[in-house]
Amino acid sequence: MGIRIKTGDIVKVIAGSAKGQTGKVVKVSPADGKVFIEGIGNRTRHMRANMYRQGGKKDIHVGIDASNVALVIDEKAGKTSRIGYGKDKDGKTVRIARQANNREVK
Repeated sequence: MGIRIKTGDIVKVIAGSAKGQTGKVVKVSPADGKVFIEGIGNRTRHMRANMYRQGGKKDIHVGIDASNVALVIDEKAGKTSRIGYGKDKDGKTVRIARQANNREVK
């Protein structure tokens, strides 16, 4: 199954150097299994000059592995949950929060 996190979700980093920080998902890369979070994972790359560009520093955004983030279901308390899939009344597939007694995630 693919990544269950979507663009616009609020997530909390549960592992790595940014552990405990929360942020909004800016971009998701399912092929790489990476999640790009606003304000987390900003790095500076030193670029060598060549025939086409001037050398110097360039700010880049580095993704975090999707397994290292959890969806925040309650922003005030900072409560997180794993994500599953289920069917609603109309038969549409929806995301559900496992730690919130299978409540539908928006």
